[in-house]
Amino acid sequence: MIGRLNHVAIAVPDLARASERYAGPLGARISAPQDLPEHGVRVIFVELPNTKIELLEPLGEASPIAAFLAKSPSGGMHHVCYEVEDIHAARDHLVASGARVLGDGTPKTGAHGKPVLFLHPKDFDGCLIEIEQV
Repeated sequence: MIGRLNHVAIAVPDLARASERYAGPLGARISAPQDLPEHGVRVIFVELPNTKIELLEPLGEASPIAAFLAKSPSGGMHHVCYEVEDIHAARDHLVASGARVLGDGTPKTGAHGKPVLFLHPKDFDGCLIEIEQV
């Protein structure tokens, strides 16, 4: 069921500064910033030959990333995203296997314009998992 690694997400307190660090010293290609109000974040993608790094900053105090940064002010790894062929079938299989889907189980549109869901980190060794339909 699980497909390719789509991206690794890192929460950052300052998206512009983080972008400069990746573009400057590392010479990475960076996407334009994108606001995702439904998720409470502003994101950019660091484009790599084999995957992407998503840098996230909060869009307001109610953002889940604001809560993450309150605990880890300098930022840190937030989640990993895997691709799935059919997000509804993947959700149903995961739930039947005992995994918890965050929210009401209805996919939201992610940064790539595709349906996404998040899985509870306690069910995956402390790692928040995002699944994205390809």
